Amino acid sequence: MSGIVGIYYLDQQSVESKKLEAMLDILAHRGSDGADLWCQNNVGLGHRMLWTTPESLLEKLPLQDNAKQLTITADARIDNREELISLLALKDLPAEKITDSQIILEAYQKWGKDCPEKLIGDFAFAIWDERKHQLFCARDHFGVKPFYYYSSNSIFAFASEVKAILCLSEVPRKLNEVRIGDYLASMFEDRVITFYQEILRLPPAHSLTISTNQIEIKSYWSLDPNKQLLLDSDEEYAAQFRQIFTEAVRCRLRSHTQAGTMLSGGLDSSSITCTARQVMDEQGITTELPTFSAIFDEVKECDERTYINSVLEQGGYEPNYIYGDKRSPLADIDKVLWHQDEPLYAFNLFLNTGLYDLAQKQGVKVILDGFDGDSTISHGVGHLRDLARQGKWLALWQELRGYTRNFDLPFWKMQRAYILNYGINPLIEESKPLKLVRRLWRGLIRRIKAKSSKPAVSWNTGLNPDFIEQIDLEQRRQTQRKPLIESQIYQRAEHNYSLVRGVMPYTLEVLDRAAASYGIELRFPFWDKRLVEFCLSLPPEQKIRQGWTRMIMRQGLKGILPPEIEWRGGKSNLGPNFSHGLFTFERQRIKSLLDENSESIAHYADLKVLREAYERFLTRQASGDEEMHLWKVLTLGLWLEKCLSEFSDSNLKAETVHNR
Repeated sequence: MSGIVGIYYLDQQSVESKKLEAMLDILAHRGSDGADLWCQNNVGLGHRMLWTTPESLLEKLPLQDNAKQLTITADARIDNREELISLLALKDLPAEKITDSQIILEAYQKWGKDCPEKLIGDFAFAIWDERKHQLFCARDHFGVKPFYYYSSNSIFAFASEVKAILCLSEVPRKLNEVRIGDYLASMFEDRVITFYQEILRLPPAHSLTISTNQIEIKSYWSLDPNKQLLLDSDEEYAAQFRQIFTEAVRCRLRSHTQAGTMLSGGLDSSSITCTARQVMDEQGITTELPTFSAIFDEVKECDERTYINSVLEQGGYEPNYIYGDKRSPLADIDKVLWHQDEPLYAFNLFLNTGLYDLAQKQGVKVILDGFDGDSTISHGVGHLRDLARQGKWLALWQELRGYTRNFDLPFWKMQRAYILNYGINPLIEESKPLKLVRRLWRGLIRRIKAKSSKPAVSWNTGLNPDFIEQIDLEQRRQTQRKPLIESQIYQRAEHNYSLVRGVMPYTLEVLDRAAASYGIELRFPFWDKRLVEFCLSLPPEQKIRQGWTRMIMRQGLKGILPPEIEWRGGKSNLGPNFSHGLFTFERQRIKSLLDENSESIAHYADLKVLREAYERFLTRQASGDEEMHLWKVLTLGLWLEKCLSEFSDSNLKAETVHNR
């Protein structure tokens, strides 16, 4: 994790170094190990350094090539270094003396705009090409590294965080109400817009080229959902998974200081932690691996200590804990909102920031995180639908029997649902009288449900109807809804969608900013390009078998994971702890927003509906969806009241580190 900034004046005016300095100063938290900048006429690049790899200790950014025709600034970790060093014939220096930014610059020299396709790792970079008088920028395949930009007829500016771009007087500070609507409606499919008009995100797996007369944005890579891997045995699949996953962990352990891991007790974090320990043992590293876990004494249904301890009992770990039920969801909210540059949707982020704070105090700069291994590995449940559509009822019955037993679900209810949807309904579609009967039956059920005393919660609950109409949010919602999957292999299409949906880069950006505020770089082994492509290509039987989901990981890490985790059915739901924290610590803050300080949200929110939800919240009768609506409006209100006009508040800025 580092910080990058840049200015390119399209009208040919010269870049003032003090503007780059201001951008770098406000990103001081992203790099405490130095800062530097480079200016040449109408172009300027800047960099904040955080040493996280052995090679980064030798890195000086911005970096120019020997001919001084190319200049790069980068927030990058390249994982296929050995392959690239060979392909680029970089033989003048030993590998350990070659920095990642040098590799990227050489890759651009050789392959031009196609260079991002050759890179594996997490990266956001910009290269000024003096020969072509153009700026070339790129972001990694899944959006682990952030890249924001502003473009007008006179200026192009970019940075790792929005606040740095807002330092420039040429950039307007205009609220983007369309993004507010998306936020309140929990829509994330727009991978470009931000909460500020005209400040945009470069989407994952995209490059951007800008010159004085044009800007070009293009995708350089996408997943292939049609590719299928066929091996001879289950053992071969398991062995290949183990090899690829181990490499994904190994290359992310590359750090000049001790890396740590998040350890929740779930399958994902435990797999990373146990594999990391094994890699360290193979490398002869005897120091203990720091782990960071949230535990819960009061909200016991969220506590995973039994599973956490099963990992720690293997030995070689240094456990660190926070008590998650002793923290408010709004802990350090002023700092959090300043660093996020937007309202906070991630309702469990307060647990992450508590762990990041603990890691910073332990001197840990790099943390491996198991974020959403579910999507990469895939539960494979879509295969059940494929079996039903193909009329393979016996195979479906066997899988459902195992699935419901392993995950403590109602077998007969699920069996009836599959028979109805894929056995009976197709017959009804072919019969007009039966279709009429079904329509009447559904109408009756809707009327019965309408009489229920519990209020219905939908996507627009708590939103101001006038605001919905003003930005045409209903139409926008329709265009962003999950696409209808018509693929012959539903499971594969569903797996692909889970990997490319917009909530993924959004969450990675939130986590990046949260960790950066504590001087920490997060690394995500499950979002290794090689691992993602491998898992998507697997036959369905490697994803779900005998009712066990994510079978490939359970089998591939056999002997590495404790049996208690290898064969656990599910994981705890942290929702009860969020409800506990909101109720215990923040009732008055919600009441104050809805009753006394509602001006900031009245344009966007239906205060009457929200006040009714709050009354149910006080008696612990509110649904989880209602609590989430209260949370979104609450953090939106706090952000609008405090952060929108306080980017210069010295109490919220990280301490500036000058090292130029």
